[in-house]
Formats: sequence, structure tokens, C-alpha cells
Amino acid sequence: MKILADTPMPMATLGKSGLQVSRFVVGGYHMLVEGEEMATRIIHRAMDLGVNFFDSANLYHKGKSDEVYGRALAGGRRQKVMLMTKCENYSRDGAMKLLEEQLKRMKTDYLDLWQCHQVSEQSEVDQILGPNGSLEAFVKAKKEGKVRHIGFTGHRDPAIHLRLLAATDAWETVQMPINLIDPHYLSFITNVLPEARKKGLGVLAMKSNAMGSITKSNVAKIEDCLRFTWSQDIDTLVSGVQTTGQLEDNVLVLKTLKKLSKQEISVLLHKTKQGETGSKIEKYKRPEGKSGVRMHRDGEAV
Repeated sequence: MKILADTPMPMATLGKSGLQVSRFVVGGYHMLVEGEEMATRIIHRAMDLGVNFFDSANLYHKGKSDEVYGRALAGGRRQKVMLMTKCENYSRDGAMKLLEEQLKRMKTDYLDLWQCHQVSEQSEVDQILGPNGSLEAFVKAKKEGKVRHIGFTGHRDPAIHLRLLAATDAWETVQMPINLIDPHYLSFITNVLPEARKKGLGVLAMKSNAMGSITKSNVAKIEDCLRFTWSQDIDTLVSGVQTTGQLEDNVLVLKTLKKLSKQEISVLLHKTKQGETGSKIEKYKRPEGKSGVRMHRDGEAV
């Protein structure tokens, strides 16, 4: 795979953060599913292939994802990459306490990106934005230099994202599901993506395969999923891979990418609309016509 390594990695500017990032981001949950040895191999191989952006979260494997980066990026590797992790505590003091723990786990003095994780309910938005909410911690951490840039993530309902976008100009990035099923139900592509771009935010796509549901349901092949997502107006894709082989396969799609035309996208969406859509496929979205139904939470086994 020397040719794969020698081919330049496509790069992008992550919105108003200004970070120059690879259009492929190693997902922090899946990399550790097969154990730390494989996770370390994935991280190092990704760097060989030109990946300079790595994802994690406090919820991933009970904090072990953060810890693995701390060990895998020793020996000067940390200075060669952009490192992000995420915080699911929506209080100011709780978030600041967690940040200190995450910096210690990752063996770094700063994060390149710290994101408010999987915001899913209006009540959580109330807490984040309210007095002593985690937005205060995010702004404070950036001012103190403990994090370079801040953003938020979520996958349940576009209305949550739109409210967070409208509430403040502090956010620099947004992470959301971008896949070929999304436009058919509670669409982030239709509702959130244009607003995020208007405000200059960096856009991180995730769940290009809807946690595996798209390929499992024979809706589309993984190559189609990846091509569709990279053909949207995004900066980068957080991609879950569990082996170095999967990593190389996905990076190969990116390095040989020919973006889908508007017509090709239209044909593909017409096809996917004929199959199963909604929360039966995107299990992390708010179920149709129901309330109080428990959704998938990031960090849980798929």
C-alpha cells in the first residue's frame, strides 16, 4: 500500500477555526473495539497515510479512548496532529473538571478542538446556555488556552442544532450525521448544513453509514456511503474503522474520490427513498411520532 501512502491526503480548512485538517478523521470509538494494540496500529497507520485529525470522547470506552491517544501519540507524535475530544457534562463546573481529566488522560496541555457532546434534548440546550452552563466552561477553556477551538455535536434532532447555532457565535464547529438516508427524515443536510455554513462554522460529518445500518440493510455499499458524504458541503468526515484494513479501504475511497454530480445524488436519493428510512435505519434520531423513547447514545455498543 505504498502508493496509497504516497498519494497526498485531501485537506480542508475547518471553517472559522482555521485549522488545516485531513478530510478523514479517525473515529475514537470504533478504533478501540478490537483492543489497544489495534487502536495504536490504526492511529500510526493513519498518520502514515496523511491523516492529521483524531477524534475521541469521554464516553468512548469509559475514557479509555482518551488514554490510548495519550500513549499512542507519545514520542513527538502529538505535535504532528490535531486532537479533539468531547464532553457530555452540560454544567460549567462539571465540564471544567472533566476537561482537566481529559487533558491528563491524553497527556497533552491543550486540545485542538473540544466539543459539547451529543446534545439531544431542549432541556440539555437550556442547561448548556443557561447560568453556570457548559458554554461558560467552553469559552473559559478557550480563553485560557486549554483548548484552541470549540464546537458541539448531536444526532437526534436538527432543531437542537439550529437552536445552538442561533444562540451564540462562540461555536466554531458542528458535527452531525451526513448520509444518503438523512434527507428523508429529520434532515441535518437540509436544515442544519446551510445554516452552519452561513455562520462560517467548520462542518464535521459523522455516521456516513448510519452506524452500519445502511450497508446491513443493503441500501447501498460502503463506497457509495462514503462518496455521498464527501460529496456534500462538509470539511471532513469522522469515520469509524476497527482495523487497519478498513482504514486503508476508506482512505483509498477519499484519495481516489470523484465527487458525485447533482444528478447522481438525485438518482441515489430517489433510490434510497424507496427503501426503509427514518429512525429504523438512523437509530440515533428521534423516533417518528413518539416521545420518551430511548435512543442510541454515543459510546454504546452498536
